[in-house]
Amino acid sequence: MRITETADLWYKNAVVYCIDLETYLDSDGDGIGDLHGLTQRIDYLAEIGVNCIWLMPFYPSPRRDNGYDISDFYGVDSRYGNHGDFVELVRLAHDRGIRVIVDLVINHTSDQHPWFRKSRTSAQNPYRDYYVWRSEDPGDTSDQTMFPDSEDGIWTYDEKTGEWYLHHFLHTQPDLNTANPAVRDEIAKIMGFWLQVGVDGFRVDAVPFAINQTTFEGRDEHDLDEPHDYLRALRAFLQRRSSGHGSAIMLGEVNLPHEEQMTFFGGEDGDQLTMQFDFFTNQRLFLGLARQQAAPLADALASRPQNLSLETQYANFLRNHDELTLDLLTEQEREEVLDAFAPEEEHRFAGRGIRRRLPGMFGGDPRRLRMAYSLLFALPGTPVLFYGEEIGMGENLDVPGREAVRTPMQWADAKNGGFSTAKPSQLARAVAEGSYAPEHINAAEARRDQDSLLHHVIRLAKRYRESPEIGWGAFEVVEQEHEQVMAHRVTWEDRSMVLLHNLRSEPVTVSFELQDEEVGAELVDLLDEASCVLDSDHTAEVQMGGYGYRWLRIRRAGDPRLV
Repeated sequence: MRITETADLWYKNAVVYCIDLETYLDSDGDGIGDLHGLTQRIDYLAEIGVNCIWLMPFYPSPRRDNGYDISDFYGVDSRYGNHGDFVELVRLAHDRGIRVIVDLVINHTSDQHPWFRKSRTSAQNPYRDYYVWRSEDPGDTSDQTMFPDSEDGIWTYDEKTGEWYLHHFLHTQPDLNTANPAVRDEIAKIMGFWLQVGVDGFRVDAVPFAINQTTFEGRDEHDLDEPHDYLRALRAFLQRRSSGHGSAIMLGEVNLPHEEQMTFFGGEDGDQLTMQFDFFTNQRLFLGLARQQAAPLADALASRPQNLSLETQYANFLRNHDELTLDLLTEQEREEVLDAFAPEEEHRFAGRGIRRRLPGMFGGDPRRLRMAYSLLFALPGTPVLFYGEEIGMGENLDVPGREAVRTPMQWADAKNGGFSTAKPSQLARAVAEGSYAPEHINAAEARRDQDSLLHHVIRLAKRYRESPEIGWGAFEVVEQEHEQVMAHRVTWEDRSMVLLHNLRSEPVTVSFELQDEEVGAELVDLLDEASCVLDSDHTAEVQMGGYGYRWLRIRRAGDPRLV
C-alpha cells in the first residue's frame, strides 16, 4: 500500500503531550483524575503549543499495570467519566486544533477480560485460541520476562485447564494470539469504534511482542506467512476508516535498533507504522549526556535509515511514562548512565532502567534542563512530552516501581498541588515531596514567571512549529572541533538551520564551515537576538555558554522571510 500524495501529514510537525488521566486533574474530589478535569485544561495545553494529546489507557481495568491490563476495549472506566465526557473532550480539543490519539493495546488483555475468562473454561472453548497455550512445562523462562522483579517467567500454569498460557508482561496480562483471524478482526473493530468516536489515531503498545507469531504446540493453522502483514492490514484499515476526517496515525512502541525499526515502518513503502518512538537514539542521547560528549547522539541520528517513506516519522522523547530503559546499550554503557543519573539503588528499575524524572537526574540544574529540552525540540522528528515535564516536575521514589514518575500533576501551591480536593490518603498516588513538591514546582507560578521552564518550553514549541526544517528536513552532522558540542543541520526545500548544543557546563566558542552557502549569509538565532555571518572562508564563529544552545536559521541575501 502506498499513501496518497494528498495524505494529511500533520504529525511531521506536531508537538505530542502524553497524559495519564488518573493523575492529571480531579474535577469531582474523589482523588482520581478524570476526563472532565482534562477538558478544563485544554486551553492550558493549547497555550503550551501542544497540538496532539496522547491519552494513556482510560478503559475499564483492574489496573495491575497502570491500565494496560484492559478488561473492556470499548469502555470508559467509570472513575474517569463516560463516553459522553470523552466525546466532549475530543470536540473541545479539535476546536483548539489539538488532535487526540489513544492507546491501542494489541498484545494482551487483562485476565479479567471476558475473552480470557471464557478461554479458561475448557480447552475446547472457541475463545481458547484467542490466547497462546501449551500443554508441556515450558521450563525456566525467567530471562524473557519484562518484569523480572515481579515475574519468574513468561508462562503461567492454569489449574482449571491444566495448561500454561503465555504472558510477556505480568501474569495478569495474558498474550493475545494475533495470528488468529478472529482476534485480528476484534482489534480492527476496536480501532473502528474509536475512530468513529473521533480519535485521530493510536499509540500502539508493545508492537514487536504483538506480531511475534511463534508456533506453539503445533497450532500453526493461523500463522501468518509474514507477521508484518498484520501491521500492513491494520494500517490499511486505518487509512480506509480515517479518510473522512484526515489521516489518522499509528505511533508504535518499538524498542529496537534502527535497522529493525525500518521493518516496522514498512521500509520504503511506509505501509506499516506511521511513527515510531526512537528508543535507540534516546538511549544514546543519555549516554552522551552522561559522558558530556556528542558522539553517541550524533552517531545514533546518523544511523537512522535514509530511505524511509516520506510519510513515516520518528518521535523523540526525553522521559516517558515508563522507566528510562537502557537495554539497547552495552552493559558497560548502561553502567555509565546509571552511575551518572541513578547512583542509588532506589533510582533504578529492574536493573535496566531509571525511575526518575529529568530534574532529579540533573540535580535540578536549570541550565542543563533548558539545554536538554532545546535539544529535544531540535532533533529531527516530532517531540513528545510527558505531562509535567513542561514545569520541571520531579519523581516520588516512595511510590513503587515505574509509577514513581506518574505522580499527580502539580497545578498550584495548594492542597494536593491543586490536583484534587480529596484527602491526601484518597489520592490515586502520592504527590511529590521535598524540593520538587508543589510549593516549589507548580504550573500557576510557572505561568507567571517569564523565565520559568514552562515559558522556555512554550518558546521552543513555537519556534519548532515555525521551523518545518526540523520535522521535515534532511539531517547531517556539522563538523566542528569540540567533542561536547552536538552540532547538526536540517534542510528542507530552500530552508536550512544549524542547531548547536553544549553538553558541558563550560563556555565554548564553536567554529564551523558551510561551504555550500554564500559568503555573507546571515545565521539568525531564533531563540536570541544574536546572529553572525559567514566570512570569506564560509566559516561562522558562535559563542556558547555552559549548557548553551543556539538555533541558527540561514538567511541568504535577498531572502525577505521573517525569522
